[in-house]
Amino acid sequence: MNIHLQFLGAAQSVTGSKHLLQVEDTHILVDCGLHQERTLQTRNWAPFPIAPSTITAVLLTHAHLDHCGYLPRLVKEGFRGKIYCTPATAELARLILLDAGFIQEEDAEYKRQRHEKEGRKGKYPEVPLYTAKDAEACSSLFSPIQYNECVRINRNIQACFYNAGHVLGSAMIQVRAQDGQKARTILFTGDIGRPNSPIIQDPDIFKEADYILLESTYGDKVHGALTSIHDQMSSAIRATYQKQGNIIIPSFALERAQEVLYYINELRLAKQIPEQPVLIDSPMASKITNVFERYPNLFDAETTELVQNGHSPFRLPRLRFIGSREESRNINKIQEPVIIIAGSGMCTGGRVKYHLLDNIQRAESTVMFVGYQAEGTLGRQILTGSPQVRIYGRMMPVHATITKIDGFSAHADREELLQWLRGFESNHKALFLVHGEEEIMQKFASFLEQNLHCPIHTPKYLDGFTLA
Repeated sequence: MNIHLQFLGAAQSVTGSKHLLQVEDTHILVDCGLHQERTLQTRNWAPFPIAPSTITAVLLTHAHLDHCGYLPRLVKEGFRGKIYCTPATAELARLILLDAGFIQEEDAEYKRQRHEKEGRKGKYPEVPLYTAKDAEACSSLFSPIQYNECVRINRNIQACFYNAGHVLGSAMIQVRAQDGQKARTILFTGDIGRPNSPIIQDPDIFKEADYILLESTYGDKVHGALTSIHDQMSSAIRATYQKQGNIIIPSFALERAQEVLYYINELRLAKQIPEQPVLIDSPMASKITNVFERYPNLFDAETTELVQNGHSPFRLPRLRFIGSREESRNINKIQEPVIIIAGSGMCTGGRVKYHLLDNIQRAESTVMFVGYQAEGTLGRQILTGSPQVRIYGRMMPVHATITKIDGFSAHADREELLQWLRGFESNHKALFLVHGEEEIMQKFASFLEQNLHCPIHTPKYLDGFTLA
């Protein structure tokens, strides 16, 4: 049986996850994400490497934009197959893609007006990559699969979904290709969560797989202890409150916003921080939080106990979900210090950019990063100490306190990934590292070579491999 694997994204880069698996004449795309690094965004506009109409199915690991955000474009260009994912991922992806379509329309119009006013052309087209209507066209293609269940793509190929412990509904997908008595298994990890993280259950452990595509986002790091998050957050919140400043937390609407609420809830219950207003300035985060509450069966034991005892992190005292843009603009009129959680998590778009405009020049305010900032993003520029940054075409000096909460990650670190790999009872034919910056990936590959006994590859963009 001829099995070919090609890397169309997240290859020596963190975002844009797309892995094309060809088994004989059947094409399967595992994940279909957007490239979010500024230096790689031209790939979002480039023609897709194969005709989307020839793809039989998409297997989706989870609903983050770097894994699902290209789906509307794929459908727009001719894909008509099914999109297999867990029920929670299907709900979340519908919301996130629709929001992404609206944001792209708004951003394209804003750029058009700004460039027209300035009499110049931008680097990218002044049209959206796709619209909200394009995103809606994906909805009917989602086909939910429960954890520990399999779907048969054809008589020789099946895909099984297992818990990845990364975000609500996230899955690792094992594809099994059968040729008579011979079979090959290819495990796509997507993003693997940390053991003992809050809210959702831990990643599943496997006994065998011939080939593994393994994420390597934090392949060169060891996260801080989860317990240290409380100390770091409480210290930053108290210090900023004493200065009467605001805390701006750039956050993805999915999982990270809910985790931030979880920790604020715990600090409140322990009376370690003041009970000030917490504002989720993201209609998307509000809708996603509602989805969380519909899937309590996916919660871990600690979160289940909090909810049952009436201390749900999703129903904090003085928590407000901000809806309209008018409400969002009125936040800066609030006369007391507030905590603002807004998207996007890497400051590449969304309402967080407006709050940065209002606060990044204020020495009394704090920008608190609670997640990875990809190379080339506005978040990375702020986090690495740029004295001034461009926000909506304006150069803004950075006077606010910039802090990063270590250990606040939905991705397993180097040691946690190694521990997960040691759960396998047999060696692999090959391991492919994806979802990592090139330098980090090379360090992780060297680390794994010292601890494992299988070939390790770090594929580049568009590289292909035949799986014997």
